Amino acid sequence: MDTRALESRREQAVKKWRTLEANQAPVVYVGVGTCGRAAGAEGVIEVALDALGAEGQVVQVGCIGPCYLEPLMDVKLPGKPRVGWSNVKPGRARNIINEYVDTGKPPASGLVGHLGELGEMDGIPHFFDHPMLKSQVRIALRNCGIIDPGQIDHYLARGGYTAVCKALAMSPEDVIAEIDRAGLRGRGGGGFPTGRKWRSCRKAPGDRRFVVCNADEGDPGAFMDRSIMEGDPHSVIEGMIIGAWAVGSHEGHVYIRLEYPLALKHLKIALEQARECGLLGERILGSEFSFDIHITRGGGAFVCGESSALMRSLEGKVGEPRAKYIHSVEKGLWDLPTVLNNVETWANVPYIIDQGADRFASIGTEKSKGTKVFSLVGKVKNTGLVEVPMGMTLREIIYGIGGGVAGDRPFKAVQTGGPSGGCLPADSLDEPVDFDNLTRLGSMMGSGGMIVMDDRSCMVDVARYFVKFLIEESCGKCVPCREGLVHLHRLLDDVCNGRGEPGIIEQIEEICWMLKNASLCELGRSAPNPVLSTLRYFRDEWVAHIEQKKCVAGVCPALTEFVIQEDACIGCQLCMKHCPADAISGEKKQPHIIDADKCVSCGVCRDVCPTDAVKAEQKENDASYNRRN
Repeated sequence: MDTRALESRREQAVKKWRTLEANQAPVVYVGVGTCGRAAGAEGVIEVALDALGAEGQVVQVGCIGPCYLEPLMDVKLPGKPRVGWSNVKPGRARNIINEYVDTGKPPASGLVGHLGELGEMDGIPHFFDHPMLKSQVRIALRNCGIIDPGQIDHYLARGGYTAVCKALAMSPEDVIAEIDRAGLRGRGGGGFPTGRKWRSCRKAPGDRRFVVCNADEGDPGAFMDRSIMEGDPHSVIEGMIIGAWAVGSHEGHVYIRLEYPLALKHLKIALEQARECGLLGERILGSEFSFDIHITRGGGAFVCGESSALMRSLEGKVGEPRAKYIHSVEKGLWDLPTVLNNVETWANVPYIIDQGADRFASIGTEKSKGTKVFSLVGKVKNTGLVEVPMGMTLREIIYGIGGGVAGDRPFKAVQTGGPSGGCLPADSLDEPVDFDNLTRLGSMMGSGGMIVMDDRSCMVDVARYFVKFLIEESCGKCVPCREGLVHLHRLLDDVCNGRGEPGIIEQIEEICWMLKNASLCELGRSAPNPVLSTLRYFRDEWVAHIEQKKCVAGVCPALTEFVIQEDACIGCQLCMKHCPADAISGEKKQPHIIDADKCVSCGVCRDVCPTDAVKAEQKENDASYNRRN
């Protein structure tokens, strides 16, 4: 297929898309990303197929962003735009479809909005006027939740692969210049200028070079790359084709996380469709350029998210990092010039080539252009994917888009950048989110995880959690990381369990700076960030653990006991039902009590109590016992 044939295919795809939009029978769209499936979307599909009968059609789409609203279901009647409902369970799906089809009036319960032209439709707001979506700018997520990721014609109808045609009509140098002018920086965490990386690879000596997509997203609470691959895999493929043309590569690789089976499935389908359309393989679109993409599944090792470890794993070797003075653009995969970018970076490339560098560069800040996708999770009301212009403040993201802290509890911290990031306090809420500013504050952008914490989060325990995670994920190649993390965790464990002695904070800081200065790769160098940032902003909590043997958040079991206030307890028995130690007793509608001898101080009773009757108090500790244990 050449460029002319592709344009003909696109025209047909547009007609099919318009036919779908103008279908004379109802069409139901169901979000079946991982979040939708976990919430029961597959059951909604079964019910929708049965309710619509032979004439209707069900379209499966990816995650559109607000995961807390899943399962999301849209219904499109002839001559009307798509209208969407949230938290749709199978039984309710049938009622919605039947009532809307019969009356032409969308049921009000759970109604989110419509996806027609911007503006209201019969009093129904637009879906993207939803509080979680109205401040977002969707570039990397432009098709997610809109199209069926398994249909290349849907992607073509939305302008897909237009950028490849434009790029092949440009010189490779001009393509790189356009990416450079756009100011695109790598979205995988490091924020290295993409155009500079591509130019260095193109100039590197040798006839063979590679482009690689890092899809080994492993940060706790992060699912940006997964959602893009599940909802719009062709955008990643198109970006890689353009990158390969620019650097002179004929071979691409996607290194995808083992735990992403749905993303893998959709990516395989998309690659086969791209090959059938002549977009991959020999003489792409009739040009002299040949390029194809291969898939490799990771083994679940977090360290393989590091570029050099990922490349060693791709070669079939142990996934261990190497010294950074060896640049992958010169000696990467199989010691040949290699460009490696993550999923989100590749998804931005077609937009830049198609819409122009100036449009992309007009978004964001002077040094951080464009948008960034974040997974907004934790103690926040509106959880899910958000894509915002660089420079938006943490307050605008957490309170404007996220709706504020769950349960309207006091905000305590937000952790950005995964295990390599830091925890930022309320004083940082008005700070802009961009690469350089987050680093200045003691955190980092990372791949885009954003975990919100309330006053019931213990910052010492949070630091211990991430250090424990990194111990399990460290490759163990270098002594500072292998031994330093274990010793650091031991000290953090002492603090959390009331065994911290005077001077322990200084020991912890010394180990952290040793890790930063002596570790081989960024896993070890950035591992101290959660510890150092909590020491920087929440030092009082550390001191309370050490000097008073008190966890102010009521999280650390060795320092905390729970009591039920009689005047606030309504006897609902929720705490009894959820207590794992059977430590709570009491009659219904009467105040309950906690047996301190049985209580394991897990805090579940406090979490489920609807009246805030369960309070955390300082446990009376025997200091000699704490030292012995």
